[in-house]
Amino acid sequence: MLSEIRIAGFGGQGVILSASVIGKACAIFQGGYSTMTQSFGPEARGGSSSAQVILSSDPILYPYVTHADVLVVMSQEAYRVFAPQLKPGGILITESDLVKVNGMPQGVRAFGIPATRLAEEIGRKVVLNIVMTGFFTAVTNLLDPDAVRKAVEDSVPPAMQKLNLQAFDKGYEYGSRLILEGREPDPIALESV
Repeated sequence: MLSEIRIAGFGGQGVILSASVIGKACAIFQGGYSTMTQSFGPEARGGSSSAQVILSSDPILYPYVTHADVLVVMSQEAYRVFAPQLKPGGILITESDLVKVNGMPQGVRAFGIPATRLAEEIGRKVVLNIVMTGFFTAVTNLLDPDAVRKAVEDSVPPAMQKLNLQAFDKGYEYGSRLILEGREPDPIALESV
């Protein structure tokens, strides 16, 4: 197994924490290997932000994503910049209230979740990244959900653990429901360029 993942959005959405949780779940709580690199614009909030995560069952020789197997985008700009780098047959995950999908090549499986709205429902929109992480876990089936839950718990301050675990569960349940209902792929996302 080797999976290349890119997570992108704008500063303040928790892109880097999401990537860190996914990498930690694989390397620490599931016994695999992972690397993470990150980049962000000069603005702390509102600027572009992206992270690359590679998950593998073997040691990783090159830590950068060349063509993502999975692309998680939380802003329209992130979609515009990174969608062309998604592998044919890859998985696109979007924050459906913030990203309008169009022009994806045939074979891409697209999933959307209103993560910001769901985060607001449980009390704080700041946990939208963990809602996305739960959703990612459900629709990609790359990682054991218990490993990701442990990584979430291990990555946030004790006072925020309960809220973040609720956010993870909310995203995971939403994704699991989509899969069970057979609501993949999103036909709008599969229009030819």
